[in-house]
Amino acid sequence: MARVGLTTQRLAQAGAELADEVGFDQVTVSALARRFDVKVASLYSHLRNSQDLRTKIALLALEELADRGAAALAGRAGKDALTAFANVYRDYAREHPGRYAAAQMRLAPETAAASAGGRHAQMTRAILRGYDLSEPDQTHAVRLLGSVFHGYVSLEMGGGFSHSTPDTQETWSRVLDALDILLRKWPAP
Repeated sequence: MARVGLTTQRLAQAGAELADEVGFDQVTVSALARRFDVKVASLYSHLRNSQDLRTKIALLALEELADRGAAALAGRAGKDALTAFANVYRDYAREHPGRYAAAQMRLAPETAAASAGGRHAQMTRAILRGYDLSEPDQTHAVRLLGSVFHGYVSLEMGGGFSHSTPDTQETWSRVLDALDILLRKWPAP
């Protein structure tokens, strides 16, 4: 019998909060049970195992990121849209490091297809329409943007830029300027 007040959604939300506090890799059903002061068995009516919990956290994070991205992109185009979208990822990673890590989790193909991950790709492609890229260049550009955003954020969060000047915000702005220039002058194959 399910414990009163415990739902799959509530457990995923609590798992996401736990991930932000202790790191995504440290989230387990046991750790979540301790958070609710219940026995692990109480959670198994909502979760199959720790992998299922991590998947639910990843799905929640992808949804949150997609919602933020959509709000940030509304009414924007070109470099303004590119910058707003990039800042969503950077800000989310800073605010929710565990959830951001969860959003990078590799999902089973059918789970990924049903996730908000598709919205992320659609939004990125919408930004790229302002740069007049056709296929396969558009796919290359989607991969480039994802790589740059994630790479920069990961290095910054790991302290990789903390030992030198200039300020990381200045570098971030320059990186986005460079991406805008590159996308406007995308090389022909």
